[in-house]
Amino acid sequence: MKELRKKVVIITGGTRGIGRACCITFAKVGAKVVFIYRSSIKEARRLIREAKVLKGEIVGIKADVCQYNAAKEVVRKTIAKFKKIDILVNNAGILRDKALFMMTQNDWDEVIATNLGGTFNMTRAVITTFMKQKSGCIINMSSVSGLIGLARQTNYSASKAGIIGFSKALAKEVASYRIRVNVVCPGFIETDMLKSLPEDKKAELKNIIPMKRTGQPEEVADLCVFLASDKASYITGEVIKIDGGLAM
Repeated sequence: MKELRKKVVIITGGTRGIGRACCITFAKVGAKVVFIYRSSIKEARRLIREAKVLKGEIVGIKADVCQYNAAKEVVRKTIAKFKKIDILVNNAGILRDKALFMMTQNDWDEVIATNLGGTFNMTRAVITTFMKQKSGCIINMSSVSGLIGLARQTNYSASKAGIIGFSKALAKEVASYRIRVNVVCPGFIETDMLKSLPEDKKAELKNIIPMKRTGQPEEVADLCVFLASDKASYITGEVIKIDGGLAM
């Protein structure tokens, strides 16, 4: 997509799964990619090498999106290097799945702080820039768990449902500044977590999906690129499922 060439995109949780696929896919269409990672330096270096083979411009910043000051520093460094920011993909997230009667306060706090708090921190850090330039695109990664709820995921479902409410409210708030805010809700995607499941469990999952297969990270990344492009210029406040029909 020609319109994304030289656009600057920040992607949180960029070294694995959907975040990594987003980094590669945005780099392929010519965007300048800044990805955020918390700890996996080895994966960050591997991603940079892979993107450079594609002749993409990519920068990694180690930061914890749970900390607002860290989010502000990411924005400052990005503007210092590229002079602007056009797109934010809030993808960073964690799981602490457990039945509620066994869930600790820490299990709850960490998931809410990372998934919902991280989305707030990064969005709050970048929103003034978007408002000043009267343009911007925010893509927030939720989940079908935030739409229909999944057992043993009360913390995760709450955080992902919160992202949907946050995004809808913000979309109304900033539409007049030509800032678009949309939500992507993946179903079962072939990430490290899913790959680690026993084959019989994978078969069970596929059986409850109408399309009888799991999704690929690249399919989610393609949707994010579409939402960031001019082809989606009249789309805001939407919640788009990419789940093979799971949450119909």
